[in-house]
Amino acid sequence: MEVYRRALVEGGLPRAEVPDCLSRLHLVTEGPDSPGFMVPSTPESASFATLGPIEEAIERERRNLTATRATLSVFDRLYAEVHRLDQPPLTLLAGRAAIKEAIDAAVDGCAEELLTMQPGGGRPERALGDSLSPVMQALARGVRQRTVYQHAVRSHRATLSYIERVTAAGAEVRTLAEVVDRVIICDGTTAFIPYSDEKNNALLIQHPSVVRFLIRNFENAWARSVPVRPAGEPPRTPVITSDLQRTILLAVVSGETDESIARRVGLSRRSVAEHMRKVSEQLGSTSRAQLGYLLATSGMLDEP
Repeated sequence: MEVYRRALVEGGLPRAEVPDCLSRLHLVTEGPDSPGFMVPSTPESASFATLGPIEEAIERERRNLTATRATLSVFDRLYAEVHRLDQPPLTLLAGRAAIKEAIDAAVDGCAEELLTMQPGGGRPERALGDSLSPVMQALARGVRQRTVYQHAVRSHRATLSYIERVTAAGAEVRTLAEVVDRVIICDGTTAFIPYSDEKNNALLIQHPSVVRFLIRNFENAWARSVPVRPAGEPPRTPVITSDLQRTILLAVVSGETDESIARRVGLSRRSVAEHMRKVSEQLGSTSRAQLGYLLATSGMLDEP
C-alpha cells in the first residue's frame, strides 16, 4: 500500500523498488517510454486485467463440470439398469450424517422430478439453508420440484422467504392442514421416509411398488392442497382458515389433546386453544366434552 501510494504521488518508481505483488495485481506496469520504470494503473483497470483470466478459467471449469456431469449420468443410468436387481429394496440409514449423505446424493442425481412432503410448521433456518443449494441446483438442471407443507408455514417468515426463492426459480409449493410424515421422492425410483419415530434413522426405499404407493399418496395430497404465492398473499385465506379449523375440530371430536392436535397441524398449543375458544363461544359450549358432542351433532364438520 505504501509503495503504491508513492507511485501515485511520484508518477512512478524504479522496478527495483516495486514489490512483485503490485505487478501481479497489475497495479503497476512498465512505462512504454521508460524501460525499468513502473507507473501506477487505476484499480479499475487492474481489476479487469487481473480478474479477467480468473473469470475465464472459472467459466471453462463450469462448462467442464456440466459436460462431465452429463457424461457420468449416462453411465449412472447404465449401472442402475444392470444392477437394479442387486439393490436392496429397503436400506436403513442410521444417524443424521448417513441420512444427509444419502439424500444429498439422490437429489444431486435427480434428473426429472423431486417430490417432498414436510410435516410440522415452519422449518429451522439451518435446515432451510442446508436444503436451498441442492434444490436450486436441481431446478437449474430442469428438474421439476414440488413440495407440500402444512398451512402453518404461511405465517413463518424464514420458511416463506425460502419458498419465495425456490418458487422464483421454478419450484411449486402447496400447503395442507395436515401432513402425516416427511417424504422425499427422486425421479420416481428412490424415496426416503422416517424409520419409526426415531429422528436419527430413516429408510431408503428402492422397491418400485412401495415408491409408486408413496407417489400416489403424494399426488392425492397435492390435489387437495392450496398453492403458496408468497408475494402479496395474505397468510390465511378463508379456504386455509376453514381447512385448519375443520382439522382441529375433527381431532377434538376424536378426543385428542391440545398438544396432539398442535403437533398434527404444526401450530402452537395456544393457537389451537384459540380456535377451540372461538367455536365454543359460537356453539355455547362450556366444556370440552360438550364441545365434542355439539360439534358431532351440529353439522359443522359435514363434508361440503
